[in-house]
Amino acid sequence: MDPILATVLVLLAAIVAFVTNRVSPAVVALGVALALYATGAVTFEQTIAGFGDPIVVYLAGLFVISEALDSTGVTAWAGQQLTRRVGDKRSSVLIALMLLSAVLTALISVNGTVAALVPVGVALAARLRQPPSQLLIPLAFAAHAGSMLTMLGTPINVLVSELSVEAGSRPFGFFEFALVGVPLLIGVVVIVVLLGPRLLPHRYPANAPRNLGDHAETLARDYALPPDSARIGYEDGVIEIVIPPRSPFVGDLVYPGMRTESGELVVTAVRRGEDRIDRTHLRTGDILVLRGTWEDLERKAGNPGVLPVDSPDRIRRQSVHLGARSYVSVAVLVAMCGFLAFDVFPPAIVVLLASAILVGSRVVTMSQVQSSVSLTTLIVVAGMIPMSTALQTSGAAEQISSALVSWFGANSPHLLLASIVLLVIVLGQFLSNLATVLIVAPVAVAVAESTGVSILPMMMAITVAGAASFLTPVATAGNLMVQDPGDYRFGDYWKLGLPCAALFAAVAVFLVPLIWPF
Repeated sequence: MDPILATVLVLLAAIVAFVTNRVSPAVVALGVALALYATGAVTFEQTIAGFGDPIVVYLAGLFVISEALDSTGVTAWAGQQLTRRVGDKRSSVLIALMLLSAVLTALISVNGTVAALVPVGVALAARLRQPPSQLLIPLAFAAHAGSMLTMLGTPINVLVSELSVEAGSRPFGFFEFALVGVPLLIGVVVIVVLLGPRLLPHRYPANAPRNLGDHAETLARDYALPPDSARIGYEDGVIEIVIPPRSPFVGDLVYPGMRTESGELVVTAVRRGEDRIDRTHLRTGDILVLRGTWEDLERKAGNPGVLPVDSPDRIRRQSVHLGARSYVSVAVLVAMCGFLAFDVFPPAIVVLLASAILVGSRVVTMSQVQSSVSLTTLIVVAGMIPMSTALQTSGAAEQISSALVSWFGANSPHLLLASIVLLVIVLGQFLSNLATVLIVAPVAVAVAESTGVSILPMMMAITVAGAASFLTPVATAGNLMVQDPGDYRFGDYWKLGLPCAALFAAVAVFLVPLIWPF
């Protein structure tokens, strides 16, 4: 089959599969790679090249860094500081929450930030006597803007920097993205503060996530426990478990102060209904407060004979105080940013070394590493890299580029840039941002080469456009994370998202060429 025809057909099939969302994105990406190989559009080496690409190693390391900051309580601590320091004025709370979201995203990625701050947003909404729907979309949108502050903000930043080098230009600096990221963040904050109250819905979700930041105080109050008994530290904590029907533990003798059979946990309190029990044989519905290390609590909570009231992992992430491992994770992050900013070693090596230090110093365990690394994201990137290769080697990108140049003219780089930006923004509302950039980047490179303009504004513009994921809940995982807690519907996103997307498009088309001239 003709390589161009094969590439275009596989690309169209992939877009349909991504948009319909009937099949996992990872499966679609793998199918793309295999289909391109089967049709002869790419060689065997090009088919599997994505799995050895430095970008995949870099992304895997970033997941570990994000997990370290989250699991050691750094992100929870930042959220707690916000809730304690801001007042009760809506605009002040909203601006503070959005700025915190942006700064954290610049260091640990959109998904990690949104996941960590959703409970904080819900708690702040309760303090303001506002529905969470007024705060959570702004939280996600600020994270998208914050992704443009440093190279760590989103994998797309690393990807376009690498593609820029492959196209014969230079890489982007670690903080170079902030030249457009700061104006974008300011613009999004202004839009949300001015238009948010009118464009965002006022709904209270049935099952908003609980804020567990004061979990220790809650247990001490509910069970009349001494403060030390309910204390939550970095190494250990407390959880509540319920004895369900047919539990093998029904009938066991329990009393406060005893250790569990394996000896790793201490029973701190026992309650039946509203009464505290000093010594009893367990019945269905009894509640126990257990104290021990987080690892032991996780194991106990996973026992089919008990039901945890709250996940130990969620309690730890939201309630843990800063400890030695927290400081190690922050120190590793700062050192990593320094090495990346001054381009001391290749980014993949720097992030891999940082991850190894965190694992070697037991800041994160191997089980946490395995659960934190998103295989779907890595497979999507690795599987779509052959598509990017096929678009270039088959000549499809060159033909698309020629069509764009003939439509808009070689002497109109702004119109060419605008068409590429619009394509990225539209596709990015339904496809993965990474997949979208991998598809469009070869076209942008071909346009730059055929018109003789610099590749830098093209790459930065599609980066900005790739971050403009505002119009649908499926545009990013961050948007999806706030959908249920905010009780949002599909149509709620575009109302506030449209002016934000217009801002990003304007910055990509007009500001980017001023900073990185054609």
